[in-house]
Amino acid sequence: MATLSNNDIARAIYLVTKDKKESELHNAYGKIIKFLSHKRLLSKSKDILERLDKIIDHENERITVKVLTKEKLKEGIKKELIFFLRGRYGVKEVILKESLNEKLIGGIRLEINDEIIDLTVKNKIKKLQEYLTRKI
Repeated sequence: MATLSNNDIARAIYLVTKDKKESELHNAYGKIIKFLSHKRLLSKSKDILERLDKIIDHENERITVKVLTKEKLKEGIKKELIFFLRGRYGVKEVILKESLNEKLIGGIRLEINDEIIDLTVKNKIKKLQEYLTRKI
């Protein structure tokens, strides 16, 4: 018997609920919950929902970016960042989810799907240290 991956389940949920009216969605959600319960997959629902979000974002040409900084980003910087990310990922929409971290010295860290772009000062210092202490 084949095993279903969380990604397969998320894709199936997307296809079942795509283009449904709200009245039809209520019935579909009930069946999805029964399926997950019957297959003992409710404990994996968080991961399935995260994968479903990624599928929906991909279908809508949208990315969600987790942005970690020491201070809140200024509007001009946000606009430049969105412009850059639209071009890099070829999407129509970029959603920024900002988080503040007082422990950061400075810089910015971006998490896009499974990719991390770490432009923090701490990371740059670490890279410089590795470069200067490498064996020649």
